Amino acid sequence: MNRFLTIAALALLSVSSAHAQSDRPFNVEVVADFNEPWALAFLPDGQFLVTEKTGNLIVASQDGSKSRPISGVPDVDYYGQGGLGDVVLHPDFANNSLVYLSYAEAGIGNTRGAAVARGVLNLSDRGAALSDVEVIWRQHPKVFDYGHYGHRLLFDDDGYLWVSSGDRQKFLPAQDMQSNIGKILRLHDDGTVPDDNPYVDYVNENPLLAGTSVHSEIWSLGHRNPLGIAFDLNGQLWNIEMGPAGGDELNAVQRATNYGYPIVSNGDHYNGREIPDHDTRPEFAKPAIWWTPVISPGDLTLYDGSLFAAWRGNLLVAGLSSQAIIRIEVDGTNAREVERYNMGARIRNITQGPDGALWVLEDERADSTGRLLRLTPK
Repeated sequence: MNRFLTIAALALLSVSSAHAQSDRPFNVEVVADFNEPWALAFLPDGQFLVTEKTGNLIVASQDGSKSRPISGVPDVDYYGQGGLGDVVLHPDFANNSLVYLSYAEAGIGNTRGAAVARGVLNLSDRGAALSDVEVIWRQHPKVFDYGHYGHRLLFDDDGYLWVSSGDRQKFLPAQDMQSNIGKILRLHDDGTVPDDNPYVDYVNENPLLAGTSVHSEIWSLGHRNPLGIAFDLNGQLWNIEMGPAGGDELNAVQRATNYGYPIVSNGDHYNGREIPDHDTRPEFAKPAIWWTPVISPGDLTLYDGSLFAAWRGNLLVAGLSSQAIIRIEVDGTNAREVERYNMGARIRNITQGPDGALWVLEDERADSTGRLLRLTPK
């Protein structure tokens, strides 16, 4: 596919559903401002944690009040696309107070890579702090670049931790079983590898991998920059990732499946060099939806609340360059875009609140702040 085709022609090539910019069926309340916010996680008491890419973790309340930055957060490599990323609570947070953070970590000789750390959150009248912080996962290898960290985090109902690991703009490592970049990974809550992961015994079939272990973390491979992961109501895992020049993808993630990047993509390289489309290589899994022009996905979430009753079971995409929230219906491993809501700003994160309202983080704006929005039905 030639990236220099007109936008109109590219739009006709997309297999995603035709749509119109829908009137927004929700009210938008501005709650607070943050400095380059990236992710949000609700605490049991209705407060929530917000990460700022610069390295701050903040406790906020639904009235917009905010704490001072929490102490004990690991040092982050704030540069380019790197910084403090996702935040999730351990499934048994009520008893263990464990919080998980993803972030860009500096390495030796100006290298860097994503990492995941966990620590115990201590809340008191004097402020908040993380203690007993330990790094439980790192991208391997660290590389010379500043983008495509991925590093979204997700716990499933069985307590496994899922990590989306971007290709770090290095292309071929997404196909390399000695690297955990360009992959979707499944771990225990302490970062160790489950015995039933698909590639645990891969080293026995490939003696050249002896002495390495990152292959055993891998659930699926051939991903570019997966910035959203979510399970639907039937337990199907989905990931959404940025394509190159065209070809953003939504994938129904299956065990031990290869999604083809950079060998195939429905986009092309930024320099105009073509990449073969998915249809040319049937051994690689095709996306359920792809977008050209791109939507630049920043996050993916399942809506399972009752406040937006018609949306229950839908996936919601945070659109960066598209400045939109994109609603997707899923059926098994099939999916279709059904509506797109223009938000007038780059959307980084969408989180469902305890009452079913949607809490939306804008990406940085011209004044270097991003607003926290609360969406409720009209």
